[in-house]
Amino acid sequence: MRDKLIYKLRSGKNMKFVYYSVNALRQMMPKWLFRLRLRRRLASLSGRKDREYIERRVDYYNKLKPGAALQTSAPTLGEHRITGQKVYYYDSYQYTRWFPDRFRWSFLPGDINFVPDCPSVVKSRPIGPDNANGVLLKLNKVRHFIFVNDPVPFERKKDMVIFRGKVKGKPLRRRFMEMYFGHPLCDLGDVSRNTTDPAEWRTEKKTIREHLEYKFVMALEGNDVASNLKWVMSSNSIAVMPKPTCETWFMEGTLIPDYHYIEIKPDFSDLEERLRYYMAHVDEALAIIRHANEYVEQFKNKEREDLISLLVLDKYFRMTGQERGR
Repeated sequence: MRDKLIYKLRSGKNMKFVYYSVNALRQMMPKWLFRLRLRRRLASLSGRKDREYIERRVDYYNKLKPGAALQTSAPTLGEHRITGQKVYYYDSYQYTRWFPDRFRWSFLPGDINFVPDCPSVVKSRPIGPDNANGVLLKLNKVRHFIFVNDPVPFERKKDMVIFRGKVKGKPLRRRFMEMYFGHPLCDLGDVSRNTTDPAEWRTEKKTIREHLEYKFVMALEGNDVASNLKWVMSSNSIAVMPKPTCETWFMEGTLIPDYHYIEIKPDFSDLEERLRYYMAHVDEALAIIRHANEYVEQFKNKEREDLISLLVLDKYFRMTGQERGR
């Protein structure tokens, strides 16, 4: 127990007890306080210098058009309750409490790697032109939205790539381990429990700080996105991955290969070639780090992030024919 507590304190991850404490207090606040302020809060967009930027992000997350159809059986916001996936309830309730309880929605918590049949609020969706029914909200942010201050410059890090993650039930990660476990440029380990995968893959977890001793960090998709991508891109290390197939509030679909991250082939066959190239071309590696850090900065303005979240939900209700004044 003591070792687990020390790991959590040193891991660099968000502290869940703080997260749950804040959300417990949030439950005690009456909804009407927020609903009284909603119209003015949304109207504040018109006077902002970053209005066009905000509108682009809202339209990226929510691609619905007028007349989007909800099922008549869709639950109301008033029926929204805590389930086994508490973080999804808390992260959505932070914004749904601003809207009338009578509004209806479809809400799909968890790792969503398919396009829903009807307009649904999700954490993740496939990247592509036909994913409008997946309306993105910033969900499970205690796990997914971690940013770091990395004091170690790229040049002083190890000339290797690191991967620590759960491999069990994740074919992409298993294929990668089969190809590169034991490779001299790779420090790889499987942190799965009760797995039938090779025992030599098994290892203990590493903290984020320990990951950042390496120049390169693998960002491999699991059930949907690679959850470590955000903190890697905020550091002085570089994310290495195939082109992503799923996206979240982080807008993975807008990332530019070899500009925000090092892209490798989907079959991983060029990993060593790509690593050695950026070891030899440090100036290009530093440019990727700079671009990645710049990309991350846009998500650090909490007041703006909250406004975008409200606008995404407001658009969801308007596009499905629900108006606040009715």
